[in-house]
Amino acid sequence: MTLNKVTEAGIGARNKVNILAAAEKVFAQNGLKGTSVQQIADQAGIPKTNVLYYFKSKQELYLAVLKQTLSLWNSRFDLATAQDDPAETLAEYIAEKMEMSRTHPTASKIFALEIINGAPNLNRYFDEEHAQWMRGRVAIINAWIAQGKMSNVDPHYLLFHIWSSTQHYADFSAQVTRLRGSKMKKADFENATSHLISTILSGCGLTVPAQYRAASNG
Repeated sequence: MTLNKVTEAGIGARNKVNILAAAEKVFAQNGLKGTSVQQIADQAGIPKTNVLYYFKSKQELYLAVLKQTLSLWNSRFDLATAQDDPAETLAEYIAEKMEMSRTHPTASKIFALEIINGAPNLNRYFDEEHAQWMRGRVAIINAWIAQGKMSNVDPHYLLFHIWSSTQHYADFSAQVTRLRGSKMKKADFENATSHLISTILSGCGLTVPAQYRAASNG
């Protein structure tokens, strides 16, 4: 590859990052139907034609934002096995989800809006990949239960509880801010994370790992 092509590839990658960041913000504010390519271009500070050069339509750009959000949510829990320690694995998963709510709240809001509207743009993903992921995680949690590593809880409800409680801090950030009287800072997220880990793991008959207990006492 020549130097010019390398330079062009770098510029193209930066432009895509800029466009996706702008699209994420506008989609989170207006939803898919309420967003136009021109609004995204204005947010990115580039001409509309530049946006359409990289993404052929608003729909294609929206799907790219959704896929980026799902990739951000990749976790060590994706690779968990029946031999792992459930307390360590679940605590880390909760902490990762909370960190995503802190660092990428708009991405979470877009995903939430998509789900609220019936996930019309994620049907294939939910019917295949996400369902397969869910079956795999349920099987691992059931294996932990069968081995006597944790209490006999319903794996589906456990995962739904983790998702709802962690993503709440992103999707309902305005409510959290108003009721607390101030916007949550990093230290507040750390305290909330420790509280969630303690509550969820205790309900599973698990001992909270030392590093998360220490965070709650800090």
